[in-house]
Amino acid sequence: MQRASNRTVTVDLTYGDEHFGQLGPFEVEVGWWSSVDGVVARATEAAGVPVLVARLVEGRSEDPGHGGRVRYHAEALRRPTALTAGAPDDGTAALLGPAERRAAWATPGGLREALDWAEERLAAVGRPSAGPARQIRTWNLSGLFRLPTATGADAWLKTTTPAFNAHEGEVIALLGGVDRGLVPTVLAADPSAGRLLLDHVPGEDCWSPSAGTVADVVPRLVAAQAALADRPADLAGLRDRTPRALAAQLAALSDRFAEETDLTPEELDRLAAFAADLPGLLDRLADCGLPETLLHGDFHPGNWRSDGAGTVVVDYADSCLGHPALDGLRPRAYLGEEAWQQHVRVWTEAWQRHAPGSDPRRALELAEPLYHLSYALRYQEFLDHIEQSERPYHEGDPAAELRALLACGAAGRPA
Repeated sequence: MQRASNRTVTVDLTYGDEHFGQLGPFEVEVGWWSSVDGVVARATEAAGVPVLVARLVEGRSEDPGHGGRVRYHAEALRRPTALTAGAPDDGTAALLGPAERRAAWATPGGLREALDWAEERLAAVGRPSAGPARQIRTWNLSGLFRLPTATGADAWLKTTTPAFNAHEGEVIALLGGVDRGLVPTVLAADPSAGRLLLDHVPGEDCWSPSAGTVADVVPRLVAAQAALADRPADLAGLRDRTPRALAAQLAALSDRFAEETDLTPEELDRLAAFAADLPGLLDRLADCGLPETLLHGDFHPGNWRSDGAGTVVVDYADSCLGHPALDGLRPRAYLGEEAWQQHVRVWTEAWQRHAPGSDPRRALELAEPLYHLSYALRYQEFLDHIEQSERPYHEGDPAAELRALLACGAAGRPA
């Protein structure tokens, strides 16, 4: 399916307890539901006052997460004088009302609180805010804001839910202690609230990385992971997603997959057979000789930023303790065949230098089912922690990853 390049948007506008009706519908160029900077611009223009998006209310599309007709709740930062407030109908009131598992930043109060925190922290580090924040993204996994500062260099506020995400500031500190240039600069962090304030990283996201970028960033991550593997005490606070932990999670969730996914009885039987054979696969993977260590957790090239001189890796919300082959496999879905083969070669050679006698290429082959299992479990974790209106983003993802697991077989496909 070709993904939509735009979407049709309607915005329910509030200011505190007042409801100012709906703005739109209007077209927004970017199709991703979570990308809200265009929505903010159009809603601000229509409202006559600055506006921020609190959350997705409804989304209707054949490709959930993209295109179609989308409805948001937005909060005016000043009371609109050109619009008339009125009581919403019962259906709208229910949609805009409180909901279980709503993200902290997905409410008007939560938005203001997070931005106030960011402004206070910027002032405390000598980088006072120089203008309004630009809202870039909001969805069930994170909120992202770009903040201009008086020093001329922008800062970024990221909000996540601590219940199911890594403490990114701590992960960045671990990796930065080995390779300072590999990670962004943390200006402030509040792990208990899931808030992170980062210095701007110059350059571009590397969705189509050059051979030079791959040759730069992949060995540096491997070197940092190898160094941290020798410091298990420092990794003790990470979420455990080691191969044996994944096997235990699969056993704990197998009944739920039968009830909550559209997997067929035949597919469920095959999944049970995979689970029965899993101990042997884990032993073969361990024999490859790679250490369990800190994983980035989402090491695709869109999370690499390069200015041509060096590459920085961003977005550590999925970081955990696990097998490095899972990070090694992550770029494949984003690379053409030639680029993927280069990545495999660079990744394999890097691990052979840091773990002499190991067999990294074989580890990639064996780890492929675990790679899909890890994402099936991660997507289920998302679904277990997000509110109902956000579920379309991930509803079919656990089953899709489990089907990919069954397609690759117990031994994995050749890397």
